[in-house]
Amino acid sequence: MDVQQAQLIVNGIAVGSIIALAAVGLTLTYGILRLANFAHGDFMTLGAYLTLVANTVGNINIWLSMVLGALGTVVAMLLSEKLLWSRMRANRATSTTLIILSIGLALFIRYAIVFVWGGSNQAYNLPISPARDIFGLKIPQNQIIVLALAVLAILGLHYLLQNTKVGKAMRAVADDIDLARVSGINVDQVIIWTWAIAGSLTALGGSMYGLVTAVRPNMGWFLILPMFASVILGGIGNPYGAIAAALIIGISQEVSTPFLGSQYKQGVALFIMILVLLIRPKGLFKGTI
Repeated sequence: MDVQQAQLIVNGIAVGSIIALAAVGLTLTYGILRLANFAHGDFMTLGAYLTLVANTVGNINIWLSMVLGALGTVVAMLLSEKLLWSRMRANRATSTTLIILSIGLALFIRYAIVFVWGGSNQAYNLPISPARDIFGLKIPQNQIIVLALAVLAILGLHYLLQNTKVGKAMRAVADDIDLARVSGINVDQVIIWTWAIAGSLTALGGSMYGLVTAVRPNMGWFLILPMFASVILGGIGNPYGAIAAALIIGISQEVSTPFLGSQYKQGVALFIMILVLLIRPKGLFKGTI
């Protein structure tokens, strides 16, 4: 393996980690609420912009800004749950209706962002830091931070899902919502926790993507297809499967650029998804749907 290929793999791991965080949030809402939320990528963008405002306008440390951006995104997601999704569930809306509504919500968020912040690329207020030389590879410091944050977030999610009452309730609702309700689980509370966790991880992913690239209005929209590919490839409703699939897709996209060019990255993600699903229709891992 030459240095260029190794560099591309490292870049792919960084991008895959970002996709993984957002894909986990998407697969949780898909597995628990049965909602294919096409607005998820734009909530990711919203998290990045809220972080940008806290960092540049409020002159707040980038790490605290990420926390504030995550809180703002959670509030926005809970607002959409209150005003839109809970009413649609009460009216027993079809999956097609929910998909169309989520696309409409995505467009609303995106153009609201353009209206407020404009359409140009923006960057966080950060000191310039040189790339680190690790085993002959030039790795930007922001990529190292992204990888560390992603690992911490995934470990935190694992602990929450496996060792807390909330996590166990979420897994029960994902397996069978009616049985969970009969068993005495407060499903409405689980739904709120689902949005809170999904919003936090998604906003963190958006902020991290802004660290390694730039903050722009369509950043989440360009990642929505790799997110859905990760969710489906990893087994719908399976957060661990989504993480593994996101890393596979992130690395494959970056490694393919010398041969196909960067404009075909999304095509690579979808090709891998189709290829695997032809062999394993339910994905690489067991899902909840």
